Amino acid sequence: MLTAKQKELLMLIHARLQENGVPPSFDEMKEALDLKSKSGIHRLITALEERGFIRRLPHRARALEILKMPESAAGPAAASQQSIPDSALQLKAAGFQPSVIEGGGKKTIPQPAYHGLPGSVISGGISVPLMGRIAAGVPISAIQNHTGDIPCPPDMLGSGEHFALEVKGDSMIDAGIHEGDIVIIKRQPTANNGDIIVALVENEEATLKRLRKKGASVALEAANPKYETRIFGPDQVEIQGRLVGLIRKY
Repeated sequence: MLTAKQKELLMLIHARLQENGVPPSFDEMKEALDLKSKSGIHRLITALEERGFIRRLPHRARALEILKMPESAAGPAAASQQSIPDSALQLKAAGFQPSVIEGGGKKTIPQPAYHGLPGSVISGGISVPLMGRIAAGVPISAIQNHTGDIPCPPDMLGSGEHFALEVKGDSMIDAGIHEGDIVIIKRQPTANNGDIIVALVENEEATLKRLRKKGASVALEAANPKYETRIFGPDQVEIQGRLVGLIRKY
């Protein structure tokens, strides 16, 4: 799935390549997407590359190749490609109101046969709402719709509200968090240095990272050497919760 900005950039690159065979410059991209810096464009291009939509050609300036288009933009020929949601919505579930996007993607986790109220006691534990996927890699739009409930051992949960997310990506693998794991998050707006958190970046992208704070800066630190630590201003990151548990299926 793509964020609105990622999709907008992809469409811009596609239009320029169709028009004259040359992608826009970073300055042109920045101006077209109304971003404050070229670092935002770099982040978007990296995200598109990670998702297999574009490829950067080596040893050539401004050389980008489009590998595929979202289904909603490319017509029937792209039916087998990834389907991209067209609009954002606000989901209210169990009092938790993160920035969300419409669901509709293929579910990768089989849903339990029980469907109790979020936080209700069920056989084998207490259920918490499964809210979709969270990126442990390049940030992706998250969080999706409430897709079901996950039973948790009572001693995993403390006071307050909790929700569950499926992990996508490998940037937290050295912290023992693997793709496909279910992380249990306590909803809270603050966290301590070193905590693993769900961070909402620039109001549209969510990611699972370790929090590091120095002065007014906020660093989101991966637990995988192939991913760089990313630094943000305090107004660019909103803490949505802290990791308190993990569930893995074998």
